[in-house]
Amino acid sequence: MVLESQPTQINPYQPFTEEHHMFRKAVRAFVENELNPHADEWEAAGGFPAHQVLKKMGDLGFLGLSYPEEYGGANADIWFTVVLMEELGRCDSAGIPMGISVHTDMCTPALAKYGSPELKQRYLVPALKGDMVGAIAVTEPGAGSDVAGIITRADDGGDAYIINGSKMYITNGTQADWVCLLARTTPGTGYRGMSLIMVPTDTPGFIVSKKLHKLGNHSSDTAVLTFEDMRVPKTNCIGVEGMGFYMQMEQFQRERLVGAVSATAGMERALRRTIDYLRERQAFGMPLIHNQWIHFKLCELLTEIEALRQLNYYTASLMAQDETSLEVVKLASMCKLKAGRLAREVGDTCLQFHGGMGYMEETPISRYFRDARLLSIGGGADEVMLGIIAKLEDMLPPRRKE
Repeated sequence: MVLESQPTQINPYQPFTEEHHMFRKAVRAFVENELNPHADEWEAAGGFPAHQVLKKMGDLGFLGLSYPEEYGGANADIWFTVVLMEELGRCDSAGIPMGISVHTDMCTPALAKYGSPELKQRYLVPALKGDMVGAIAVTEPGAGSDVAGIITRADDGGDAYIINGSKMYITNGTQADWVCLLARTTPGTGYRGMSLIMVPTDTPGFIVSKKLHKLGNHSSDTAVLTFEDMRVPKTNCIGVEGMGFYMQMEQFQRERLVGAVSATAGMERALRRTIDYLRERQAFGMPLIHNQWIHFKLCELLTEIEALRQLNYYTASLMAQDETSLEVVKLASMCKLKAGRLAREVGDTCLQFHGGMGYMEETPISRYFRDARLLSIGGGADEVMLGIIAKLEDMLPPRRKE
């Protein structure tokens, strides 16, 4: 599928053109025909076949929507990405869109924007074709939301880095052909001296130490990765050495927005499934939905979801103009914060309204309840989002003088 480039100035209240609607139909058909029929199978298997799924998506032109055509992208506007994430959010298992979005919008943005032409030919082009699966490796056993605390080292080895350390909670970690690794290239502490390095997983010294078992998102494989005296050419550094922290912070804004967009679609689907159930479920001689407390609560949640959707759209419109602006950083953090908290409320309410049936493993809402909990943790915990917003609103106390 070839997408024509769209103008960046689109009415934020009517952001979608006919071409966007056609694209939405194509992605929805893919989700309904290629993903949802296998959701139960992939949940039981503990992961979806990323190479198979991403290859199909690459053949359909669903990968690399915002990336340059010369590297296999579509050079399309941000609303195509919004459409893709909304439709993936309708998947019957949230782990599948999580693994896909890591590939499309979390491990590739810095490579596409700052990588050398050689790096992009070697890693971005096959990733956008679906021939390679990517992962982003930032979190460590001792450094999660505190990215500045990472200790994985990429020491000077002449024309190569010698990498030692460990990363954990890595989505696509057992299947990835390469990881975009954040490591220290300059000894020290804090956010300075880190670099983003493209690491092929067939490099000697790369080890998948453990596949992790999670509360939810079972269809997404998550791993602990270990690097032991692994030699990677210095030419695999993305952009300028020592600027990795800043590039990763930029990647986080896109990650947080696409996560919120996908989650918003997922929570609406869960809520509407619950509405359908409550229309059919009889108690005390009438459908459950006729109880005022129940339908008032559902209406409140529908309103919250719509408000979040519009915040997502507004943030996307600003990101299309300048993805590095502090306003985008603040709003993307707000989207992520609100999405995580609202998904928890939607999941808890929907499960409660299903009663005992909602607690059963085979009920879709029980899976949604488990899957949705991650959003307030992964990609920066709620408390980190609050800290970012407070800082940009100038609410934090002054730093102590040394």
